[in-house]
Amino acid sequence: MFWMVMAGIVLTMLNALLRKIALELDPLQTQFLRYLCGLLLMTPLILRYGWSRFRPHNVRGQFLRGGVHAAALALWFTALPHLALADVTSIGFTMPIFIMIGAAVFFRERMRWDRWVAAGAGFAGILIVVGPNLAGTGGLYTLVMLASAPVLAASFLITKALTRYESAPALVLWQAITVTVLSFPFALLHWQAPTAWQWTFFGIAGLLGTTGQYFLTRAFATADISSVQSVKFLDLVWATLLGWLMFAELPTKSTLIGGSVICGATIWIARREARSRQPGAIEAI
Repeated sequence: MFWMVMAGIVLTMLNALLRKIALELDPLQTQFLRYLCGLLLMTPLILRYGWSRFRPHNVRGQFLRGGVHAAALALWFTALPHLALADVTSIGFTMPIFIMIGAAVFFRERMRWDRWVAAGAGFAGILIVVGPNLAGTGGLYTLVMLASAPVLAASFLITKALTRYESAPALVLWQAITVTVLSFPFALLHWQAPTAWQWTFFGIAGLLGTTGQYFLTRAFATADISSVQSVKFLDLVWATLLGWLMFAELPTKSTLIGGSVICGATIWIARREARSRQPGAIEAI
């Protein structure tokens, strides 16, 4: 849960920065340059530790994961400039539902009743946040953002499968490689020369993205993927704060109410997960 919380903070900062860039450049170009800069920032690590540390055991699996992730990001970046940051984060909370279902089906992870209750309560909070947007001008882009959630969930499930025999550094590097390569042709369609400030922002985005993906990979490798998903609901807090600071976006009443429901579910499941891991604790069935 610690790794997932840290990933949430870092990736929310990344989302805020990418939204700022996507308001000025084509979304698919933004996607390509974000991963290209992340890849370039990893080059010194490769030179220091050697290629053997980053060599994958399953190249086909890496490209499958990269293709799914690139497709999900294409949807996500397309909708990003048209939605408030808190709404983007709230819509992204539908992804844990797909991940929990996928983990139960494909990995046979044990889905205790309290995890389902926490997921259901969190999803109810999401509906409170998202519902008003469906009738507004951002309705179409809200649906596009929603469509990215199950595809991203598939990418994270593939990541979980690959953690069985791939190291975290190799997973982070090869996601950067595959998404960069697969995004390049689409970035050329509406290419616009970035300014010096935009290149600086892309460099920061590359650093944040690489760090956040490393935290995510550590979380997936350390615990059941379903048990750590509930902590992601705290991302709404970080998104609301950054949306206010960077874009003067004040949270709506529905966002505050839904966020309270989500945070309540997060605190409840976090306490139960902690107790279930104490010596002698009996896991609920």
